[in-house]
Amino acid sequence: MGTPINGYAPDFELPGVDEEVHHLARYLEKYRAIGVVFICNHCPYVQLYLARLKELQADFIDRNVTLIGINANDANQHPDDSFDNMKTFAANNQLNFPYIRDMAQDVAESFGASKTPEVFLLDRDGRLRYKGLIDDNADNPEAVQFSYLRSAIDQLLNDQSIEPSSTEAIGCSVKWRE
Repeated sequence: MGTPINGYAPDFELPGVDEEVHHLARYLEKYRAIGVVFICNHCPYVQLYLARLKELQADFIDRNVTLIGINANDANQHPDDSFDNMKTFAANNQLNFPYIRDMAQDVAESFGASKTPEVFLLDRDGRLRYKGLIDDNADNPEAVQFSYLRSAIDQLLNDQSIEPSSTEAIGCSVKWRE
């Protein structure tokens, strides 16, 4: 059921809102860590975390870390999550990381994504090192006690073991095709 911790993440080639094709292998060549975040346009939890995700991207880009947002939701059930609406969403929210479309849903399935937002942190070898929550308080950024993703990135960059290596993501369910 998805990629296990220390297992190799599934490679992908997916279209982005920037009209480019995004290939995981190219990111692995360039970055020390990649945070694959399953997000979508309509989920209130994603809305709560967008500013924090953009802040993480800005804070870590100089350390060769990037986030990649992936939307795997079925746009037939949720037209808000169509590719055209993703472009509008990215522009309106001034995303500072790639936002790509997993229309076939096989990448989300291979990772084992079940929620939006849900994070999968990869090392430069493409191994999954952390999965789950961004932090421990979706509602209030000022009340965060533990920033799981930030901590996992720091531990990874410092060649430390990542503790915890997984948490249970909360948010909206991935909208699978029927």
